[in-house]
Amino acid sequence: MKNRLLGVLLPAVMTAMTLAGTPAMAKVVPLDRIVAVVDNDVIMESDLDTRLKAVKRQLQERNTALPPEHVLKQQILERLVIENLQLQIAGRTGIRVDDWALNDAIRSIAERNGMTIEQFQKALEADGLSYREARNEIRREMLINRVRQRQVLERIQVTDRDIDNYLNSEEGKQQLAVEYRLGHILVALPEGASPSEIQAANSKADGIVEQLKKGADFSQVAVAQSQGQKALEGGDLGWRKADQLPSLFASAVKDLQKGDISQPIRSPSGFHIVKLFDKRGDEKLLQEQLHVRHILIRPNEVRSDFEAQEMAKNLYKRLQSGADFGELARAYSDDTGTALNGGDLNWVSPNDMVPAFRDQMMNVPQNTVSIPFRSRFGWHILEVLGKRKEDVSNRVQRARIQEMLRNRKYEEELQVWLRELRDQAYVEIKL
Repeated sequence: MKNRLLGVLLPAVMTAMTLAGTPAMAKVVPLDRIVAVVDNDVIMESDLDTRLKAVKRQLQERNTALPPEHVLKQQILERLVIENLQLQIAGRTGIRVDDWALNDAIRSIAERNGMTIEQFQKALEADGLSYREARNEIRREMLINRVRQRQVLERIQVTDRDIDNYLNSEEGKQQLAVEYRLGHILVALPEGASPSEIQAANSKADGIVEQLKKGADFSQVAVAQSQGQKALEGGDLGWRKADQLPSLFASAVKDLQKGDISQPIRSPSGFHIVKLFDKRGDEKLLQEQLHVRHILIRPNEVRSDFEAQEMAKNLYKRLQSGADFGELARAYSDDTGTALNGGDLNWVSPNDMVPAFRDQMMNVPQNTVSIPFRSRFGWHILEVLGKRKEDVSNRVQRARIQEMLRNRKYEEELQVWLRELRDQAYVEIKL
């Protein structure tokens, strides 16, 4: 390593010494110097100074007191070492960020800040950073992120048991609990109310319910007649989970649909009227599915695409003449995964299929055989045996939890991986 570095640096140093010794050079100009050796690469003092200026500017903009410069330099240099190690991995494993991906990322950054690309460039220049420098820095960050995704995510596993444990935990129950947005009107009773006062309050509450059911605006009625704490807000209690509601409300809202108004609910404080403005957290996600079977004829070394098409046409004619679809699929289909089952694909979602197959199965009437059509796999004949709407809410919910748990594990695993990366590297600090 030292011989390699000397081979690179010695000519530059000798040149500087020669120039310094000539009468024309009265002053020695200091060269950039190495501040750290990191495996097969080096970090130069100019890199450290550039990052130091940027960090100082960011801290000053946030009105954060600067630590002593030698402390700040050590922290920044350590970060540069970790970044350099990750960039070396990118180089060894062929990870790249092409100009298209880089331009797309820059465009997204500009849009998130409400700017055009031109405005973004001017903003960078105002901060003392050239557009070229910004591009290099963004490309560097993208490379590091891609290295982390590849190296760290493959170390993470989220099992079905992990998902089940989360669902059964208090946090999981809270996270997935249904939320209600309620409107509330209170017809209050005085303490120790007489039977006549209770009757009057009950009649008033019944009258309010009748007004609301006839179309009166709930917010206006609440402001005018409610004696609840949220009366001036139109009776809006905001979003609350079931366990955050008074028990008498919680039992009432379970039977309400969006827009429904409860009958007056008696409590020691009076008669309550509740309206369910909205509900979230229990939405069903219905996905269209079709029960499909097909016959696939592939072109191959001995069968041209034209011959495959002709074979599919002949099979279609036999089906039109009454031949059994399952028997023909078992005898001729090149889809070995379904041929033995009579070509049955079972229930499938359109978006899981290639476009040509998806378009055909969406347009073919049920219990009708399609004409032969081509996809990238070859020539198909299909039949739709049934259609249904499948509730995939549970599957989507579990996928969302899996992603959340993976992200949590990612942050933990990332720190472990970075520490391992640093411990296993050859690093010589020369600062």
